[in-house]
Amino acid sequence: MNAARTLATAHRVLRQLRHDPRTIALLILVPVLLLVILFYVFDADRAAFDRIGSSLLGIFPMVTMFLVTSIATLRERTSGTLERLLTMPLGKGDLIAGYALAFGAFAVVQAGVATGVALWFLDLDVAGSPWFLLLVALLNALLGTALGLFVSAFAASEFQAVQFMPAMIFPQILLCGLFAPRDTMQPVLEYASNVLPMSYSVDGMEQVLRHTDLTGDYWRDIVIVAAYAIGLLGLGAATLRRRTA
Repeated sequence: MNAARTLATAHRVLRQLRHDPRTIALLILVPVLLLVILFYVFDADRAAFDRIGSSLLGIFPMVTMFLVTSIATLRERTSGTLERLLTMPLGKGDLIAGYALAFGAFAVVQAGVATGVALWFLDLDVAGSPWFLLLVALLNALLGTALGLFVSAFAASEFQAVQFMPAMIFPQILLCGLFAPRDTMQPVLEYASNVLPMSYSVDGMEQVLRHTDLTGDYWRDIVIVAAYAIGLLGLGAATLRRRTA
């Protein structure tokens, strides 16, 4: 990997995103709007808002970054941009790292804005430090980016890329513990939830919600989410081809 090439790739992606206000709105404003709506949905039950709201601070970055990354990468695959880039000295690792860095920069803004609004305007009550919430949110955003890069290799159109969301994201939302404790599910569903990364994202958020200090479970959750993100980035790099079949 070459740092200059990685930074050049990140700069190119950021420049493209800057000229797409709808994508910026999706990344930054939509999660905040949904949190505000949730706040008023649970207006009479603040404890429920604290629990679900903290979990959604981890889920939103993953979902939005998955959508944006999968569609943006698919456009470059189908337009031949990636193929042309890979005929240059740019390596696969440089390309993947550049994408991760660019979308990670947006993730910092997205997670920071959503976390700030939840804590200081919606009075989300957490026992731990807001920085620990932000760390989980950023790792989730990187995970969504990695998953989007990987999935884009198997879609032939933007519509197909969106279709992967019910298959890749919705089951994780249902099984992550957001609606019911994972240990109360049917055994087969509990086993499935134990291998899905979003389960550990939600658990990490709940550790911050309940505990003032970092726990062993929190660090376990962080490591697992990071490992999934790195592994999927590697798989995403493996799907890049220098020639279109």
